[in-house]
Amino acid sequence: MDLPAASIRAELTIPMQVADVATTARVFTFDGLVDGREHLAIGLGSYAAPVHDVPSSTAPLVRLHSECLTGDVLGSERCDCGPQLHEAIDRITDAGGYLLYLRQEGRGIGLYEKLDAYTLQDSGLDTYQANVALGHDADERDYSAAAQMLRTLGIDRLRLLTNNPDKAAQLTAAGIAVAERVPTAVHLSPANAAYLAAKARRGAHVLDVALFREH
Repeated sequence: MDLPAASIRAELTIPMQVADVATTARVFTFDGLVDGREHLAIGLGSYAAPVHDVPSSTAPLVRLHSECLTGDVLGSERCDCGPQLHEAIDRITDAGGYLLYLRQEGRGIGLYEKLDAYTLQDSGLDTYQANVALGHDADERDYSAAAQMLRTLGIDRLRLLTNNPDKAAQLTAAGIAVAERVPTAVHLSPANAAYLAAKARRGAHVLDVALFREH
């Protein structure tokens, strides 16, 4: 897949305190991203320094995290997004790499429509069926901009922190080598069991479906 070149618009250092993790982040903004959205790349651990001395053979740990205001900010337990974000910041700080925070709320359908989808889920649809009922694809996320961001940062090979094989497939198609898919923890609770089960059964996420039978 041929993608136009993007460029770094600005970069700055931000001290961070997320859950129990205190760290320093190097935050990058971009010009020229194919979807025109305001995505962020956040360098953590050894990649947080303005000039980092990391061996070229090292594959950074990278998480593509789609924005979830309800989970990331409000602490909603209907999904696992907040716990996954906190886990990613912790693990990438230790290993060195990037968190790409992507403005793709609700699998790409937007915040208001995601809340409409919640209402449909309350009537019995799963998270994918609800998106389709609203006239969308089950998952509209496109990771082309993420590939541009990585290339702009000089990353063409990485370890991908995800349970979602589609992220690895899209990056590979865009020319980013995924040296390893590193699984995230399963942040299971009674409130999100049906959501996680749908991700495993309908979204092909690599999760142990047997875990959900007790919830």
